[in-house]
Amino acid sequence: MKKTIADPANLLCGAIFIAFGLFFGAQSLDLEIGSALRMGPGYLPLILSAILIILGLVIGTLGLRFEGEGIGEVAWRGMLFILPSPIVFGLTVRGLGFVPAIFLSALIASFASAKMRAFHALIVSAAVTVFSTYVFVKGLGLPFLLFGPWLGQ
Repeated sequence: MKKTIADPANLLCGAIFIAFGLFFGAQSLDLEIGSALRMGPGYLPLILSAILIILGLVIGTLGLRFEGEGIGEVAWRGMLFILPSPIVFGLTVRGLGFVPAIFLSALIASFASAKMRAFHALIVSAAVTVFSTYVFVKGLGLPFLLFGPWLGQ
């Protein structure tokens, strides 16, 4: 009798975690590792890669033990809008400043949902911008320029 895979989504996720853990673990071996008391530059990446591998093994094991729905359709729209959002923030925060960069990033990410309309996206982006400005700039005191040199500031 043939055994079927119970949850291919968890198996794939576990394999991805293990692959990333092995890749970054191999990269950290070129650096001095040191010890727990005298950590070298390769210590933390090696520990984090070990954690990724362990998580991958746990997730993969759960994929074998529990039944799942399988892998569905890929959310291309979500990837198209969510993935570039932090990249846009990183590329524009110095030039535009914190406020326009966070607004632009939130605006881009908000269109990941097919239900989002332009007016609501503007409201959500404004709310995220106000909240982020108060938390990161005012509350935590991070040294971001609110408006950058690209805007004539």
